[in-house]
Amino acid sequence: MFFKRFFLLSILIFSMGCQSETSAPGDLSIGVVSFGENERSLEQYSKLEEYLGRELKSLVDLEPTYNEIKAIAAIEKKSWDIVFAPPGLAAIAISQSKYVPLFPLEGGLKNRSVVVVLKDSSIQNMRELAGKTLTLGQPGSATGYYLPIYNLYGLTLSEVRFAATPQAVLKAIADREVDAGAMSLAEFNQYRSNFPGERFRILFNDIHEVPNGSVLVSPDLLPSERDKIKEALSEVSPAIAASAGYITSAPPPDYQYLIEVVERVAPIAERIKQKPAPLYEQK
Repeated sequence: MFFKRFFLLSILIFSMGCQSETSAPGDLSIGVVSFGENERSLEQYSKLEEYLGRELKSLVDLEPTYNEIKAIAAIEKKSWDIVFAPPGLAAIAISQSKYVPLFPLEGGLKNRSVVVVLKDSSIQNMRELAGKTLTLGQPGSATGYYLPIYNLYGLTLSEVRFAATPQAVLKAIADREVDAGAMSLAEFNQYRSNFPGERFRILFNDIHEVPNGSVLVSPDLLPSERDKIKEALSEVSPAIAASAGYITSAPPPDYQYLIEVVERVAPIAERIKQKPAPLYEQK
């Protein structure tokens, strides 16, 4: 009798173990990184939040952030199970925290990083920014932070400042507070009209097209959990996917070049804050 009970108990424990391996995820945290061209209202994700909660039988916690620095901290801690991230943060999540990209976000095609100066500036090329003052976007921005630093690597600037928005970058240039500023080409074309007259010109236009952002999942999830999330995200209605801003019918973007840029810039992140600011590693 004892052996019979032991046998039945063993089967029960084994079946419970198998069930836990294939069950849907429990509570899910979704990080929504939203700013600049990627900015979306929280309401646009509400239908997706409801859908995932229903399909995965999970309590879904939507966590928006409008600050790249806070987003980087959350990604480093792997605080989010799912992340809707712009390209720069997607590259960081993949290279440094091993997040797995699933789907591309919607976005402008052929977007590039540009460095802008006043139209009457005497600066004619990037090397002439040595000893000058530059305003960047917040850390995490591909077009406003990583690519311009990468393209200026090896120079020493008098100072590097940071601005929360592309419009603030242009204002600093227009007010002659800085000599140059960085942003995406799309952002420059969008906000330049807010300043009367043709006051700016593009000093440098990066030839590399910046990929769209991505929907990514945490490496801490079980493979079975990642598969269920991917399946649910891929089978969502077109209206819900469009509202959340991602594309179910395309593979995730190739971030290889952007990852190389991030990995080269990361070691000099603290040096950039110095005055003067050396844009190269300390020997």
